[in-house]
Amino acid sequence: MSGTILVVDDEKELADVLELYLTNDGYTVHKFYNGAQALSCIEHTDLDLAILDVMLPDTDGFQICKKIREKHYYPVIMLTAKDADADKILGLTIGADDYITKPFNPLEVLARVKTQLRRCRHYNQSAPKRGDAVQEYDIRGLVINRDNHRCVLFGEELSLTPIEFSILWYLCGCQGRVVSSEELFEAVWGEKFLTNNNTVMAHIGRLREKMHEPARNPKFIKTVWGVGYTIER
Repeated sequence: MSGTILVVDDEKELADVLELYLTNDGYTVHKFYNGAQALSCIEHTDLDLAILDVMLPDTDGFQICKKIREKHYYPVIMLTAKDADADKILGLTIGADDYITKPFNPLEVLARVKTQLRRCRHYNQSAPKRGDAVQEYDIRGLVINRDNHRCVLFGEELSLTPIEFSILWYLCGCQGRVVSSEELFEAVWGEKFLTNNNTVMAHIGRLREKMHEPARNPKFIKTVWGVGYTIER
């Protein structure tokens, strides 16, 4: 698997190690130690994935992630030295796809990169899956189409990341049934769900925001407390 990856970390040794592992695995790496150079790269380079350190000397990874999400939907992995749920939730809420807490094994980062790129490329394949005739759902003004990967709500097209699209598509396919956070995570992320994982909650919150849904009384994605999420029939 090849691709072009942005690495931003002011810890030079760590950035150099990530560059070495990624390059040895066949990736093209654009490495920077500050946010200004990274932002310039984002504007002028076709990227497949970004790895962003949260703490940088001139800005932070959250601001860079926000800038990426203004125009791009490729995966973003956040690196943080803070093992705090608030930082993780913030990163996921503004559009990050994954986070890794320092210190970490570079091989873990490499594995996460491959997982995110596989998921993104699968999302971008427009060909329908064999044996699955459903390519579009139309639910009370919400139209989501897997062939062209478009989602329209009351005539307004929603700009969804691959993860957000996959979550909404899965929930639409399970309309009328309550889907647990564990089931949703394992179906969309393809990984084992761990206790106290707030990833699903953060992405659901982001989806509701893009759908202009009130958190307390949403019309589409409803929370069944202690059980999971559902789109009612």
